Amino acid sequence: MKSALIVDDHPLFCEALSMTLKACVGVTDIRTAASLATALDILRAGPAPDVVLLDLNLPDVDGLDGLIWLKRAAPVTPVLVVSSMAEDKIVSLTIRAGASGFVPKHSQVDRFRTAFDAVARGEVYVPDDYAAAARIDGANEPGVDTVERLSQLTLQQARILELVCEGRLNKQIAHELSIAETTVKAHMTAILRKLGVQSRTQAVLIASRANFSELLRQNGSGA
Repeated sequence: MKSALIVDDHPLFCEALSMTLKACVGVTDIRTAASLATALDILRAGPAPDVVLLDLNLPDVDGLDGLIWLKRAAPVTPVLVVSSMAEDKIVSLTIRAGASGFVPKHSQVDRFRTAFDAVARGEVYVPDDYAAAARIDGANEPGVDTVERLSQLTLQQARILELVCEGRLNKQIAHELSIAETTVKAHMTAILRKLGVQSRTQAVLIASRANFSELLRQNGSGA
């Protein structure tokens, strides 16, 4: 892996991680982004990096949202989460949401080298002390009535959810649909309520697992 995109809003950490990747991992082309929006712009402009290193705490997204949106924007690019939140449950959730690995921010240099080697082989890297049996809240799992819940969305809500799944932010969705950003937020509140979830992340996971885009093409949405 010769190119990387670091998505983190802490300049000093970005600089230190860049030096580590260049000196110890062999990465020669490094770009940085302090927000998800900037990272998405970089990915869409291309060329895609060999790997993305993502912090879970960014100024414009919460929790796993950044990871899911990045995977939507660049589905074949491995994402290595680098976070100070290293609890087993967090690691489990990031892997299930599509991350190719998880490296705690406090890790030594050799851990990053090991993680890069594993990702390059197509493997998933987790910390040595990670307990794979860590409990994950079942709220992230779609129930048997998933399709029925999705069918309750209006055409506008279905389109908004589809755009969210593509990695669009509220401002971008508002521009795409020629509506106010406050209207997008109101629709998102209704979408979460109809799907019976608490966050955009859970809504995207449900839509993804139900192949929501294909459902829209085949059946359309509710009125």
